Amino acid sequence: MYFQFANVLIFVALAVGLVALMTGLSWLLRPNNPEPGKMSTYECGEPPTGGAWINFNIRFYLVALIFVIFDVEVAFIAPVTVVYKNWVEQGLGLFAFTEIAIFLTILFVGLIYVWAKGDLEWVKRVAPSSDQDSPDMREAA
Repeated sequence: MYFQFANVLIFVALAVGLVALMTGLSWLLRPNNPEPGKMSTYECGEPPTGGAWINFNIRFYLVALIFVIFDVEVAFIAPVTVVYKNWVEQGLGLFAFTEIAIFLTILFVGLIYVWAKGDLEWVKRVAPSSDQDSPDMREAA
């Protein structure tokens, strides 16, 4: 039994050793001549403009989160599709199908909720409030 663990330990040791060897060789063989151009931030070949700390649009994160959710969905469903035929042969086909249908329904309801809330729209429209800058308020002043 310990022989299988020894094989894994040897492969891990070889992997760590190879990474250490390559890192050490690159450190020894690379030229070391820093200059301001090399030390600056790289922006697609263009000189950087402005500061690096800018406000990032939150909608990028929302789209990324929705993508991750549906990517995880695929990761959960893919193994079920592999063994589904065996489950049908064992008489568990309807049970597995029902579980997948419930899982997909929950995700679909979440997608409809996000869509109805308007979070998938890239440019959200904000309704003007009645107490700010309305024409009646400007005339009264």
